[in-house]
Amino acid sequence: MATTIDEVLERLHCTGPDLVGGNSNHAPMVAEALFALGRSEAVMPWIEAYQNRFQERPASRCPISRESWQEALGERSYGTDWVTFFDHELAETPWPVVLQQWIPRLTPGLMAAAAHGLIRTSHAVRSLTAQETAPRLHELAEGLGYWAARYQELPGRPSQQHRGYTPRQAVQHVQRVHDLDFDASGAIVQNIKGLDARPEFAEAITLVDTTGDLADFITGLTATFAAVYLANPKGLIAFVHAVTAPSALRLLTPYLYEADARLAAQYAWQACAAIYAWYATTTLPATTNVAPPTTEPGTLIDRAVAAGGAHTIKFTEVCLREYALAPQAIYLVAAYDAAERVGKI
Repeated sequence: MATTIDEVLERLHCTGPDLVGGNSNHAPMVAEALFALGRSEAVMPWIEAYQNRFQERPASRCPISRESWQEALGERSYGTDWVTFFDHELAETPWPVVLQQWIPRLTPGLMAAAAHGLIRTSHAVRSLTAQETAPRLHELAEGLGYWAARYQELPGRPSQQHRGYTPRQAVQHVQRVHDLDFDASGAIVQNIKGLDARPEFAEAITLVDTTGDLADFITGLTATFAAVYLANPKGLIAFVHAVTAPSALRLLTPYLYEADARLAAQYAWQACAAIYAWYATTTLPATTNVAPPTTEPGTLIDRAVAAGGAHTIKFTEVCLREYALAPQAIYLVAAYDAAERVGKI
């Protein structure tokens, strides 16, 4: 009998949101991505190989109410309580309405857990879009709860006085912090906090124009940062998130009011710009011309599954999804590269 996403989620929901060592638990996201890639047979073997990293769910600390939620925002120790809060919200309110209410509250802290709150939420939403079930609703609570508990704002706020750049143009105006001798090790979340001491970064969010076609803007963002990923020898995992995060937002925008979606896109750009500012050691050229690989999408998927890395699988799925929307060779080249340079990570 074929494994279903619901069976997988029920198994994973006893595990905590983080792994031994502190990294995010990617298992629910990877499982959903593998199902989306048509590789359901790879899900359980992948989880079996990954499970020695699991931690138990943290204990509850204090219930969160609709009146007091702001006090718990960004409080890591309230992670389990946030999931319980969203379980209650989703039991009382249709999940699209919960998204419409809560995504605007959470997008200023989109950098949460290196954007894994956003990314996990988007995987849950795609699964719910296909079919509403109890495990999928709870997975949405897990994603939103993780986002709320790890909420992290970056320096700078949106302004009506933007510079009008596309993402490709805007990245040329983001000041890099490090050069080639940069040590890119350490947690993304902690490293990015270094931008708090860089007042010049606060202007980055005002560089882009999100008033045009929003789908095209997100495409510009993912394509730009696929190129950034390819251009840099270090910080690969960080740059992977600069592609998967805006692509994740794309899955949520149909459930948002237009103004909220456009504001969320600005914060997605800000998160990507933060990753560029801290991790990029080379300046992105004004244009990037790449020859598409001769590898078929099915082979790219095979390469990702064989490599086995959580980031490799999710990145490949996103690159193929973005390519299906806007067939730019940069996505295929990045996916091919990830199986080698990101590999098992």
